[in-house]
Amino acid sequence: MNYKKVSRYVVLGILFFLPVTFLLFLYPATHNYTPLDIVNESVIDLDKFTSNTDDKIILKDHITVLGFLGNNPIENTIAASNLKELVYDKFKGFKRFQIVVLMPIGTESETEKLKTEISSYEDLRFWHFVFGEPKDIQRVFYSLKSKTNLKEDLSTNYVFVVDKDLNQRGRIDDRTDKDIEKNKPKIGLEAYDCIEVSEIKNKMSDDLRILFTEYRQKRKGEFNSDTRRANDLNNQDEEN
Repeated sequence: MNYKKVSRYVVLGILFFLPVTFLLFLYPATHNYTPLDIVNESVIDLDKFTSNTDDKIILKDHITVLGFLGNNPIENTIAASNLKELVYDKFKGFKRFQIVVLMPIGTESETEKLKTEISSYEDLRFWHFVFGEPKDIQRVFYSLKSKTNLKEDLSTNYVFVVDKDLNQRGRIDDRTDKDIEKNKPKIGLEAYDCIEVSEIKNKMSDDLRILFTEYRQKRKGEFNSDTRRANDLNNQDEEN
């Protein structure tokens, strides 16, 4: 028996089947992921707001990270910088992605200072500041599900993820595996704290990637969005 020939065929077989085996393991992982939960519907769009550009900024048909930086935006530089470095820089290349920050009318000059502070002369064309009356800012905020309220200056460190259909996304069950083992009650995640770097870097980044995967599957006809929305909201009603 020619052992050199046998060894050669064995090596070639391994080199051929190893990548195929890896892809077979990878395939169910990419197609059977858990989509990002719908935690709230009917987020109000931005019809009554104006932008600092000539473009009309809306939420519909975009994947939006929505924020509120209030009357003194420069005081929220840390939150804005974390959002820019950990979220915007990572996802600005994704189709239909945007960050939108609601600001009170009259804060335009202070907003420009903040923009200069966080941009470092980089491209912020997918980051929009929009301006409106305080009542309209509050109206949009109250259409979101949140465990906290806006501060008196109309700001919050929390940002919200809104999908193309004006649904708010998050986690109905944000427990860790250890929490589940200990049978702790479910705790939802409807907003992401920009001061907490680990929350933005890990949870929010993961959730946005999942949401982009969902829309990629929708384009391919592999995702039933109507069934998913109904299941999410039914589960939430049962918990409440």
